[in-house]
Amino acid sequence: MGRVLIAGDFSSKDTVSLARDLLGKYLVMGEYAAPIVEAEAYDGPEDLACHASKGRTKRTEVMFGKPGVWYVYLIYGMHEMLNIVTGPKDYPAAILIRGLGGVVGPGRLTRRFGVDRKFNGLPAKPSNGLYIEDRGNDILDADVEVTSRIGVDYAGPDWSQRPYRFVLNESGWRHLQRRLPQ
Repeated sequence: MGRVLIAGDFSSKDTVSLARDLLGKYLVMGEYAAPIVEAEAYDGPEDLACHASKGRTKRTEVMFGKPGVWYVYLIYGMHEMLNIVTGPKDYPAAILIRGLGGVVGPGRLTRRFGVDRKFNGLPAKPSNGLYIEDRGNDILDADVEVTSRIGVDYAGPDWSQRPYRFVLNESGWRHLQRRLPQ
């Protein structure tokens, strides 16, 4: 397999770069593993699209903790959203994992994997049953589409239009598929 990403891999305050770098890494839960093909950055308390912009609350407390921990929350009363906390302790930032190879959409992803809020606050590591693994798939910049985030118009144009969403494009997906185990 590959190298399991640990808390130190997420300790940078550069959440936007970390989000881009997650493309091609694998989300692993039990026997199921799939490459991350879409990720979105939420970068600190000034980012009006980030939950932490409203301050430290019971819901956002995990974002102020150690990096490399899962932040899972319910949206619209029906979809669990899976995020990995980044940044040093007390710098609230996270990356929403929006899509995997074969699973598009963050709500579908969590349903497929059986992810719910029981993972909220748990470190991303094999002993907790949900983690991220680097299997050596270097993703070229030409294979990545960079766009604004989805569904955050409430944050205003200064924040909703920031290029914080990273998607493996069709060419990138073809390159990645050639490297996947058969």
